[in-house]
Amino acid sequence: MSATPTQINVHPIQQSPHKLTPTTTKFVFAYAPSSDGVDENLLILFHGFGDTHVPFARLGASLKLPQTATLAIRAPQLIPFLFPEDPEGFQWYPTYSDLGELLTKPDPTPVLQDLLELLDHLVNDCHWQASNIHLFGFAQGGSVAAELALRYWKHPGSGSRDSGDAANLRSRHVTLGSIVTISGPLLSYPTNIACPTPILIVHRPNSEDSALTNAAIAAFKKGFTGRVVEERLDGPPTREGMPSSRAEWEPIMRFWSDVLSRRIGGTAGDGVFRIG
Repeated sequence: MSATPTQINVHPIQQSPHKLTPTTTKFVFAYAPSSDGVDENLLILFHGFGDTHVPFARLGASLKLPQTATLAIRAPQLIPFLFPEDPEGFQWYPTYSDLGELLTKPDPTPVLQDLLELLDHLVNDCHWQASNIHLFGFAQGGSVAAELALRYWKHPGSGSRDSGDAANLRSRHVTLGSIVTISGPLLSYPTNIACPTPILIVHRPNSEDSALTNAAIAAFKKGFTGRVVEERLDGPPTREGMPSSRAEWEPIMRFWSDVLSRRIGGTAGDGVFRIG
């Protein structure tokens, strides 16, 4: 008996291979178009607590993901209590109280609202498809990325202005392409309809400071109903951190190879197609 042939969906598209550069002024950012000249996907990178967007802009460039532009964003809040000789570091939301005590229930709502506006700008003004926007974050940035995907799924204003009238636009859910969170848990416990955006959760369960407990992983599985992948990095270092070797990056690259969209062809109107 012959095997059933695999069905591949190929869709012709009529759009430029290049996207407009974001012009938002609420965030400091570094944008780079795809190195291969086709801006099909956008990878947004969120740094961790105390860092800036600069190393993550370099990371995005070094990844050289096919047909993928990168947007590294700097967190809006300068970390308090730094000494004058300390380098500047930024946070996405307040982490410590005015007395210097760690906040057990931080509130990311203000920055998430600004990031929702940024996503709408990318979709409506820069002509990115929401399903081709992918999020990557480390630690506090990973938490923001995951929370942002959930908020965007529930956000009533999400989507392209070209997709229908205002009433229809505000009544439908919109999903992003994917999320990768490195050592960043959810800050809220999901109670609404789960989000179908694929998510990869990377952490070091044996680390001394892991925030991704069994309960934290369960929260992800409640909040996301699509593909939820947990990748456990069991080797050194003993503290949570970014992937530090080719072997540790391999599952992330494999995840991206599954979720990133691809075009076949050259320029718009010249036999350009999207697979998937």
